[in-house]
Amino acid sequence: MNYIDLHMHSNFSIDGEYTPQDLLNMARQQNIQIVSITDHNSVKAYQSIIHVQDITLIPGIEIDCSFQGKDFHLLGYGIDVHDPIYEKIEQDIMKQEQECSQKRLSLIKENLHLEIDEEQLKEISPFGIYVPETICEIAMKDERNKDNPYLQPYFPQGKRSDNPYVNFYWDYCSQGKIAYTKINYISMEEAISLYHKQGGIAVLAHPGNNVKEDIQLMNDIRNLGIDGIEVYSSYHKHEQIKFYHDICQKYNLIETAGSDFHGKTKPSVSMGLCHMPEEQEETLIKTILSLKK
Repeated sequence: MNYIDLHMHSNFSIDGEYTPQDLLNMARQQNIQIVSITDHNSVKAYQSIIHVQDITLIPGIEIDCSFQGKDFHLLGYGIDVHDPIYEKIEQDIMKQEQECSQKRLSLIKENLHLEIDEEQLKEISPFGIYVPETICEIAMKDERNKDNPYLQPYFPQGKRSDNPYVNFYWDYCSQGKIAYTKINYISMEEAISLYHKQGGIAVLAHPGNNVKEDIQLMNDIRNLGIDGIEVYSSYHKHEQIKFYHDICQKYNLIETAGSDFHGKTKPSVSMGLCHMPEEQEETLIKTILSLKK
């Protein structure tokens, strides 16, 4: 386990389970000493935290953005969490998500032939947004869907049962899939510029999920001016870690570590389990502490 985890989500993310204070308490119990709460398009966690004891908290966020027609997540560290621009970004995306929710639900029901209790869905959907993870959770608990072939991979012992809810998202609701609903995000260039204007750094999140090993795409993103790559991620296989490590070494980019802990939506993802070598962790700690404001 590492002493640093720079990627976790509170309940200010629409798919996070725990409060920001809960996350800090959990990190302290696991002897994680440096953390960043990087909610999706939101910095509200930093206004709700009461006690930061025996932990160094680095201001952070994970912004949805686009580049070359594809959606990406860009982590920002050392940012100004009081800048009203983040409230504007959050409200814009939330409004679009609310408008897309019913369409997303309809596409899932029509294409996957799932029975969904919509009243129950409303009750457990913060902000009136029907995220795929919650839709999957409700569908899997409904006896009417127990034999549905589209859900079988997510039940225990199924091939996608390690993180069933978020895997459901990637399989059916992510970009290019049958239940995808388009959200207009800011460009990656804009996100990078925003972080830099505030004296922060821009780090590409879990590229193994979307960039994969596309060297041309990775180089195009690097040329936008990112400062680092989340090399050590809960999602990355050994080969991917080496691929992104080599890129960082070649171009002098920061290598970061983040679990992307959410709670129940990703049960196999544990806080702090990013598996970063000790020597590189020491380098990262020195770099990230310089951003503490």
